[in-house]
Amino acid sequence: MPTQTTEPAREAAGPGAPPAGGPVARARRTGRAKDWARRAPLLPALVFLIVVTQLPFVATVVISFTRWNALAPDHRGFAALANYRAVFTDPALRSSVGTTVLLTVTVVLVSLALGLGLALLLDRGFRGRGIVRTMLITPFLVVPVASALLWKHALYNASYGLINGSLTWIWGLFGSDNAPQPDWMTDVPLAAVEVSLIWQWTPFMMLILLAGLQSRATDAVEAARMDGASAFDIFRYLTLPHLRRYLELAALLGTVYVVQNFDAVFTITSGGLGTANLPYTIYQTFYQAHDYGRASAQGVVVVVCSLLVATFALRTVSSLLREEVTR
Repeated sequence: MPTQTTEPAREAAGPGAPPAGGPVARARRTGRAKDWARRAPLLPALVFLIVVTQLPFVATVVISFTRWNALAPDHRGFAALANYRAVFTDPALRSSVGTTVLLTVTVVLVSLALGLGLALLLDRGFRGRGIVRTMLITPFLVVPVASALLWKHALYNASYGLINGSLTWIWGLFGSDNAPQPDWMTDVPLAAVEVSLIWQWTPFMMLILLAGLQSRATDAVEAARMDGASAFDIFRYLTLPHLRRYLELAALLGTVYVVQNFDAVFTITSGGLGTANLPYTIYQTFYQAHDYGRASAQGVVVVVCSLLVATFALRTVSSLLREEVTR
């Protein structure tokens, strides 16, 4: 009886097919079972990630196509692309885009330059290097709101801030009582925000570039020194080309995070005096104008732009990993 049921199955599967219950089929079932056994513990994390990140974004996209203003509840309805047209024609948003670009470019470039200098210093051996490295990393570990409050009250304040107090002390050394006491947050508001962000993000750039410096081959550097190459020549022809990928990675990651910065702008200047960037403009649209549809459209546009930058960052990371594997 078992032979009669097995032969038709083999004939239907083809003359060269293995038996349905043969060792090949059992091995396949065992392999699939092992694969699911490895993946099953990750399913709760995957579901949680989708619920926390993807569902809110989908809801934001849906709201961006609606006409929804809490100040006019009777006019709620489907708006099609009206919110997106308003986003791209809004002069306030265009101004915030320019401010965001200027703020991001300034912070990233200055942080990169300072981080490169600090990384070159820490790449040398000296007594207490571990302590110095830990102290230089500390600003990046400070909570962003606490960092902004520190700069606003402890440093920038015109009455009791450390900067104006230092100016008073320096002028006092020369017998003068007329030290300049500028109001930094009013006189140079965008620069005040930029300096606080540079202080916070320079350690991040330094860590990435220091990792790049410590991954370079020392044989080529020693050979160049033995051939009489100067320190500048070694930096220009060996160190800088090696750090190109790391510089790109640091710049791209810094851009992704600085574009989304809200804490410094909100805490130091409250978005006034031309310092409102894209996240703060979205905050104004949502919480002050109560225009949920337009604020959602603004958020979708910012997320799409951030994803474009993040794509380049991921490609840079992948190329770095491939280079490390091939070594």
